[in-house]
Amino acid sequence: MKSFEKQKKYLVSMVIMSVFISILSGCGGGGGGVWSEPVTTSSVIVTSTDPANAETGVFLNTKISATFSGAVDPATITTTNFIVTQGTTVVQGTVAFTPITAVFSPLTNLIPLTEYTVTITTGVKDSAGKALANNYVFKFTTGTTLDTTAPTVTATVNANNAIGVPTNTKVGATFSEAMNSTTFTATTFTLTQGATPVPGTVTSSGVNATFQPTNTLLPNTLYTATITTGAKDLAGNGLVTPYVWRWTTGGPDTTPPTVIATINANGATGVPINTKAGATFSEAMDLLTISTATFILKQGTTNVPGAVTYSGVNAVYTPAVNLLPNTVYNATITTGAKDLAGNALASNFVWSWTTGAALDTTPPKVTLESPANLATGVAINSVVRATFDKAMNPLTITNQTFTVTFGTTPVTAVTGLVTYDALTRIATFTPSSNLLSNTTYTATVTIGAKDQAGNALASGLVPNPWTFTTLNTGSGLAPGAVPLASASTYGIMATSAITSTGNTVINGDVSLDPGTSMTGFPPGTVNGSIHINDSFSAQARLDLLAAFNFATTLPPGTTVSAGADLGALNPGGVLPPGTYTSGSTMLVSTPLTLDAGGNANAVWVFQIGSSLTTGASVSLANGAQAKNVFWVPTQDATIGVGTIFYGTIVSGRNVTAVTGATINGRILAGAINAGTIALQNATVNVPAP
Repeated sequence: MKSFEKQKKYLVSMVIMSVFISILSGCGGGGGGVWSEPVTTSSVIVTSTDPANAETGVFLNTKISATFSGAVDPATITTTNFIVTQGTTVVQGTVAFTPITAVFSPLTNLIPLTEYTVTITTGVKDSAGKALANNYVFKFTTGTTLDTTAPTVTATVNANNAIGVPTNTKVGATFSEAMNSTTFTATTFTLTQGATPVPGTVTSSGVNATFQPTNTLLPNTLYTATITTGAKDLAGNGLVTPYVWRWTTGGPDTTPPTVIATINANGATGVPINTKAGATFSEAMDLLTISTATFILKQGTTNVPGAVTYSGVNAVYTPAVNLLPNTVYNATITTGAKDLAGNALASNFVWSWTTGAALDTTPPKVTLESPANLATGVAINSVVRATFDKAMNPLTITNQTFTVTFGTTPVTAVTGLVTYDALTRIATFTPSSNLLSNTTYTATVTIGAKDQAGNALASGLVPNPWTFTTLNTGSGLAPGAVPLASASTYGIMATSAITSTGNTVINGDVSLDPGTSMTGFPPGTVNGSIHINDSFSAQARLDLLAAFNFATTLPPGTTVSAGADLGALNPGGVLPPGTYTSGSTMLVSTPLTLDAGGNANAVWVFQIGSSLTTGASVSLANGAQAKNVFWVPTQDATIGVGTIFYGTIVSGRNVTAVTGATINGRILAGAINAGTIALQNATVNVPAP
């Protein structure tokens, strides 16, 4: 497994990523060297390395990388200026370079349990010809094993299926470990709009890679990003499969980022001398702008030597040695720190604290878990959370230290995104797809999770690991109801395209699979998750077809003549529960009431040979529930202007909700044909289960 020293230095999102909206996992080193005060100079400096200075247990087949604060003259990145030694013996190898990162590849594997020294000399010059002010030296010690584990993408910018993404954004990915920057090129990290490649430049450092489009993206347009298996870690392991994610743009982002939380609090006293300094931003930042040049720690006027690591929305400054006792320290994030749209902090952010005389040796504990231990009936679209009793180092809250698994032989890991909220001290694991029905899961936060002083997690009053069991989604259905399975959480689902005009509101999830066109959001609002061509949407599409087949193969019920008005079938427009079957169209031209007669499990299934059209409202009476009403047109459905409609539409093809319609149910379109959904200032409310 990956060395813990790597895990503690790097981290994933997201947002992702909702976007890199959340703190995510990673491995790798950050910064390091013969720690001397940074020199104020216009030349570049080394901002991070992998392995990190003093790191132990380093893999024998690793490469060695160093990242600079700016562009470096590639002609000066040579084995003469990037030197690796074991004792007095020079390690033979080659050096490759990307705009800001140099990678040294030894010709043979390193020797086990051996200390190596890396020297980057003043022969290295920036693009303007200015040399490093001093030689940069760092050391590491190998372990006994090779790294054979493939890296994974743990978070993205922007989040998969995000909408309203700024048109001036950069695109990013965070990995489970430090990557070989030289493997990120215009062919291994791509962005497309439809089938058209988007020109841009790719930069990689540590666990992060960024694609910067050459031009501003188009508004209200779907884009697809792909990282291929050609992207590799420092041991040469590539991604197992290409990683693909999509999002839809909105308008430009012109809002400056802000610092919303810090390690330590401004004005704090008695701060442990083994603390780190840190800042949490209001949004994902450009990793190239977060370094010791923009994150500065001082004692008086003296710079404190250390290293900066960034991931998600968090930057952490790790001092090279413990701070002095009973001393005031000042931290500054400068306006050189920018978000992914290029917006800088409006002004320098400065905070200070005073150390105490002691080390912090108290281990953190988990105090609250959700779902609770031994909980049953847990929703399959749940997230998993752990709350800590003290502030944690966000870079140690990763998908390697917070895991969710199921099964016993073998144990299967759930893929997902891990984020950490510094304000609430809550870590959240968001699964990449719905959990399985009627399945017991185990959540674990490992001792790799550490507080700000480096103390590892210890046992607390709540169990860790803990288990919970999901709801059996096959149970709880009224007799004769159409089983929707995973499709039940979706307010709208289409298999071709979704369009909206006006202020449409979807109170539920959204799925589009297959398809790439989802327009009108914003101004439309989705109060739920959006899934476009991902594992969620793929499963929901299968469940939609299964639901359609179930409903259409039920034994025929009350015969409805072609084009009949359901509201006129019985006196007062009242229909009792049952199956209603037409070989052609059905209409609701006059108000229709579905009366359960006091039976909360009453079910209506409308089998419609072609299309459904409503021009009047549908209402429920005497215990009838929207979740038990199913409209199944083989072709299309149109819900009339300003009408109120109850039930789930499971259509073979297209559905239109005309201006001002309210659907208390679901619109699931395209079960057997490419299906579109057109919404005109409509509202969709998913019924309670």
